[in-house]
Amino acid sequence: MFRTLKTKDWFHRDGFPIAVERREPQEQFGLHSHEFSEIVLVTGGRGLHVTDVNSWTLATGDVFVIGGARAHEYRDIENLGLINILFLPQRLELQSADLSSLAGYHALFSLEPVWRRRHNFASRLHLSPKELGVVSAYVDELDEELKQRGPGFAFMATACFMQIIGYLSRCYGRTKNPKSRALLRIAETISYLETHLEEERCLDELAAMASMSKRSFIRAFKEATGSSPIAYLLQSRVSRATALLCRDDSTSITDVALQSGFTDSSYFTRQFRKIVGQSPRTYRQQHLVKQ
Repeated sequence: MFRTLKTKDWFHRDGFPIAVERREPQEQFGLHSHEFSEIVLVTGGRGLHVTDVNSWTLATGDVFVIGGARAHEYRDIENLGLINILFLPQRLELQSADLSSLAGYHALFSLEPVWRRRHNFASRLHLSPKELGVVSAYVDELDEELKQRGPGFAFMATACFMQIIGYLSRCYGRTKNPKSRALLRIAETISYLETHLEEERCLDELAAMASMSKRSFIRAFKEATGSSPIAYLLQSRVSRATALLCRDDSTSITDVALQSGFTDSSYFTRQFRKIVGQSPRTYRQQHLVKQ
């Protein structure tokens, strides 16, 4: 058995959804999971990152993301230094602005955790000493905002956190690691789908973009995202539609459908109801009432 770390014990009592935990050096800590996610930066030493079924050697510069449900621990520690950035993804707009256009973001936060076992941790992000220095400086700024908690700290800390995510995503996008490049090819198709929702692309074109056969691409995409490329595209279009519906009630449902990549408003309504569980009109009315 393992214990689950509770959000209330690791985040500030004001409920802000980001925290920094420095473990330099990391001490023995038994197998555990947590109710939050974390970005782990290895700042020194070495050790083993152990899950319930696998173990991988860690080295200075390694960066990886752990979802809350994944039980893990560290063993065979030799002066292992870690910085853990804890966050509650459901409370943060992680795909704000054009972050979704970064293939490295999808690779680091979505694909690598899923493919970690298959790739035996070889597709992890590994920072150069210079890159580690840059991201460590960003973490210092974040940590200071969280400690001081002065006026506007929530805005500033969120900005620091997003800067860290953006920088790490760019670093992953520059990697020369063959295993990481394989994930990036799939991540690039995800970025393309999310930034070109209004375009129609067949599976053959997407597979070619990923330099894979159609069959291999569909299998790899589903393993990485949990859905087929077509289902993923529909979900992304509906997500855009929910954002548009939440803005105001001056845009017609038909225009929302067109702006979300649907060419047929009836088809849009059917898909929206299937995914969201209610019609676009009802969704808008309920949201505007809450506002």
